[in-house]
Amino acid sequence: MKPVRKLTKAQKAEHERYLELVKERMPKSRTLLRCLLAFLTGGAICCLGQLIGDLGEAAFSFDEAARGSFTSVVLIFIAALLTGLGVYDKIGAFAGAGSVIPITGFSNSIVAPAMEHRPEGIVTGVCAQLFTVAGPVLVYGITSSVIVGVIAWIAAQFG
Repeated sequence: MKPVRKLTKAQKAEHERYLELVKERMPKSRTLLRCLLAFLTGGAICCLGQLIGDLGEAAFSFDEAARGSFTSVVLIFIAALLTGLGVYDKIGAFAGAGSVIPITGFSNSIVAPAMEHRPEGIVTGVCAQLFTVAGPVLVYGITSSVIVGVIAWIAAQFG
């Protein structure tokens, strides 16, 4: 191990100036603001879903199952349309994780790769790349739900 050499007064002053410069230029943490924006945006998307469901029930007299399906289809369509128009990316940049509410985020994760790979053709571009983002989420989600189901079944057999 090398011995630590002593700094001169000039070197210490230079080091202090460097630390001040780093402190000035280092970006401030915005974690609290980001969390608040994600919460508010996610809540706004959920409120929109509730509004869509209420409108569907009032206009078409849907039962609970049809209301849920109607709400899901409309939210998927809106998210796909906004992705196609380039608006969903701006919402994502503003809201962060708040824009990844499961149904709208899933719609965005399907449409975005399809648009990106469209020039490569329908089969080798769109169809082949459609689930590049959503695919792993589906695989791990389905696999984990099967594992939890098997564990619950075993626990019910012996419990």
